[in-house]
Amino acid sequence: MSVFEKLTPVLTKRWLSPDAWRIDVYERLDGYAALRKALAAHPDDLIALIKDSGLRGRGGAGFPTGLKWGFIPQNDGKPHYLVVNADEGEPGTCKDLPLMTYDPHSLIEGIIIASYAIRANHAFVYIRGEAVHAARRLRNAVKEAYAAGYLGKNIQGTGFDLELVIHSGAGAYICGEETALLDSLEGLRGQPRLRPPFPATHGLYASPTVVNNVGTIASVPYIVLGGAAWWKTMGTEKASGPMIYSLSGRIANPGQYECTMGITLRELIELAGGMKPGHKLKFWTPGGSSTPLLTAEHIDVHMDFESVAAAGSILGTTATQIFSDQDCPVYATYRWLEFYHHESCGKCTPCREGNYWMVRVYRRILSGQGTYEDLDTLLDTSDNILGRAFCGLGDGATSSVTSSLQYFKQDYLDYIEGRTAPKLSEKAMAGAH
Repeated sequence: MSVFEKLTPVLTKRWLSPDAWRIDVYERLDGYAALRKALAAHPDDLIALIKDSGLRGRGGAGFPTGLKWGFIPQNDGKPHYLVVNADEGEPGTCKDLPLMTYDPHSLIEGIIIASYAIRANHAFVYIRGEAVHAARRLRNAVKEAYAAGYLGKNIQGTGFDLELVIHSGAGAYICGEETALLDSLEGLRGQPRLRPPFPATHGLYASPTVVNNVGTIASVPYIVLGGAAWWKTMGTEKASGPMIYSLSGRIANPGQYECTMGITLRELIELAGGMKPGHKLKFWTPGGSSTPLLTAEHIDVHMDFESVAAAGSILGTTATQIFSDQDCPVYATYRWLEFYHHESCGKCTPCREGNYWMVRVYRRILSGQGTYEDLDTLLDTSDNILGRAFCGLGDGATSSVTSSLQYFKQDYLDYIEGRTAPKLSEKAMAGAH
């Protein structure tokens, strides 16, 4: 299959249509046809359909979506909730915001179908506070859906009720962690919860809750319309369907590229017009700054969950940041660590203290005052964070540190031994104390 065959749009097919965010345009382009089909089916059959399709979470972990829906206990006498995680905020990650901006009704239709399947009568979208334009589009689309009878009481005369709330967060990266998001929705400080119990049984307001990513839920209408077998014709055996890859960095045309799962970085760079003139690939992230760096030697790794894991990284959010021989992996890691240090919720000591001190070690190295012992300190600190932090966001902060030291130790030594001129000034160092 050629690269361009892998680019047939499914998830993004409406993005370039004029006024695609309006309900009348959406309905002309198959909008809400999947909902009518879903409401005529039994909820259990919908869960089975999503299981059969092999859809896996598009938020980073890649957990089977149908399995997650199936965890919700039925006939338990408790309200059920669907929560959509739209708190997209990791450096390099930008696939959910354009989806909500240009095709908000695809998310809303997916929410209604998913809520019907898990027997939820209340759904929430938790959207990042800075995403003002996307939130505005989404709220307007919700009003249109209510007016058209797709939300509210007795949807399409089926007796199914659903209330949908769009909630803007306050810009905390930690609220992208699902249990911190739930606490924030409840009006508490956004910090991760101890698990078990898990959200499937004790989620929002201590009731059964499904938390899914925007891309996951927006995929549901296409599966309902096209069927599980059709969905599985795209992607790989263990990672089915199309995926939106966010390409940024030293390429000719950065942006969102929808391809089937399993495309290689070489093919993605070709689709993006190649590397910028004068730039040669040096390192890249498969799924955002919390995934271990890969190198130019990994250019033919297939971009699916299993293949990227076998190469030593994580597919994550498919936020593919591409760096060239003119970029410094030490400085890039330092900038990412500054982000994680700033965004740490402070609940656990490893993340709160570890990232604070690693930032200072990087400032020392980048100002020309580093020592060989600093490299051991970085590895030791990463070891004390990974697996010991309260949540995965602390773990993710160590990824670029350990992987950059694995592949680019010489770049660190060049700063320490004086072959590379300091990138940070004495003034920057003064802020380290």
